[in-house]
Amino acid sequence: MWRRAAAFIAAVAAAFFMIHAPPAQAAGRAVVLDIDGAIGPAIADYVEREINAAPTDTKLIVLRMNTPGGLDTSMRQIIRVILASPVPVATFVAPSGARAASAGTYIAYASAIAAMAPGTNIGAATPIQIGGGGSLFPGGSEQKDKNKSAASDDTETRKIINDAIAYIRSLAALNHRNADWAEDAVRSAVSLPAAEALSMHVIDVVASDVADLERQIDGRTVTVAGKPLQLATADLTNVDTPPDWRTELLKLVTNPNVAFILMLIGVYGLILEFFNPGAVAPGLIGAISLLVALYALAFVPINYAGAALVIVGIGLMLAEVHIGAFGALGVGGIAAFVIGALMMFPARTPGFALSGTVVIVAALASAALIVLALGALLHSRKQPVVTGHEALIGAAGEAVFWDGEEGRVRVKGEIWRAKADAPLKAGTPIRVVRRDGLVLLVQSM
Repeated sequence: MWRRAAAFIAAVAAAFFMIHAPPAQAAGRAVVLDIDGAIGPAIADYVEREINAAPTDTKLIVLRMNTPGGLDTSMRQIIRVILASPVPVATFVAPSGARAASAGTYIAYASAIAAMAPGTNIGAATPIQIGGGGSLFPGGSEQKDKNKSAASDDTETRKIINDAIAYIRSLAALNHRNADWAEDAVRSAVSLPAAEALSMHVIDVVASDVADLERQIDGRTVTVAGKPLQLATADLTNVDTPPDWRTELLKLVTNPNVAFILMLIGVYGLILEFFNPGAVAPGLIGAISLLVALYALAFVPINYAGAALVIVGIGLMLAEVHIGAFGALGVGGIAAFVIGALMMFPARTPGFALSGTVVIVAALASAALIVLALGALLHSRKQPVVTGHEALIGAAGEAVFWDGEEGRVRVKGEIWRAKADAPLKAGTPIRVVRRDGLVLLVQSM
C-alpha cells in the first residue's frame, strides 16, 4: 500500500512539474531568399523588403544566389540593407553550376558569411561605363588583360575602376576576407571555383546545401551591424521565401525587351489617337503603355542617343506616310530605328540587353505599317472625289425653276442657283459643268 501511495505521489509531482515547467526555447528560423538572374531593381526591392520584414525569431538570412551580374545601383542598395541588418546574412552561391559573377562578388563580400556549393564560381567583378551615365557589372570575364592598358588611358574608366576597387576592399576589411584577390577580380576580372575560393580565404564555407551551411557555421563569430555576434544555427527551421508577384511583375516590366515593346505600343497608340480623335482605345492603351515604359526606363540603364534615334526613326516613317518621298524617308526611318534600338540598351550585361529578335520584329512590323499606310494612300487617290468643290463638277441633278438664263436646280439634295446657255424646263435632267462661287453652270443631259 505504501509503495502504491509513493508511486501515486510521484506521478502527481511529475505531472505538476510538466505543466508548470517553462516551455523549451525554439531554435529559431532561417529565411532563405532566392536571387536567380541579373541583379536589378526588382531583385533589390525583393531583398530589401524581405530582410526588413524578417520575423523576430529569425537567426539567419540566406541569400541563395546565382547571378551573371547586374546594375551598380541595385547592387549597392542590397549591400546597404545587408550591412544595416541586425540579422546575420549569409550569401550562398548555389546550387552546383551557379555563379556569383561581378555584382554577386560584391554582395558575397558584404555578407557576414560567404559560402559556395561545389561546382560554382565567383569573381569577374570589373564594372563597365554605359552611355546613360551609370555603370553596370557584366556577367562573365570578357575583360581581357590586353584591354587594361587602353582602359587605363581613359580617365573616366580609371575613376570607375578605382572606385570599385576601394569599395570591394572596404567590404573585405569588414569581414576579414582576401582584399588583394578582390582587387584582382575588379582590375583583371579573375574568377575562382569554390575550392580555390575557400583556400584563398575569399569565402568562409563550401557547403552542399543550406542545412550543411548552417551546421558548418554554427558557433562562429561574425560582425553584424558593426558588432561581433556568435552564430547559433545548428537547429534552425529553414523557411523559403521566393519572390512574390510584385517582384515578378517589376522584373517583367524592367526587362528591356518588354520596356521597348511597351514604348512602341505607347508611341504608336498616341499617334493613332491624334490622327483619329475620339477613337479612345488607341489613346488609352498608348498612354498606359508609354507611362509604364517610362517607369521601367527610369530603372534600366539606357543610352539616350539610341533612344533619340528610335524616336527620330518613328518620326521619319510617319513623315513618309504623309509626305510620300518615294520610300526615302521610310528607309531612313527604319535604319535609324534599328540602329537606335541596338544602341539604346547596353549589350554586355545579361538581363539588361535588348534581344536582336525583338529589334528585327519591331522594325519589320513598323515597315509593314508604312507599306499598308502607303497602299491605303495610293488607293484613296484613285477614288473619285466625294466632298468639296471638285465633287460638284460632273454631278447630275434636275431643274426646279427657271426664268430666262437663270434658275434653281437640285444637286445632291441641295437647291443651288444656276445658269445655262439655254432656258430649261422644271424637271429637266442637268449636269454641272463648273462652279462660280455659289452659282452652278449647268447644261441639260
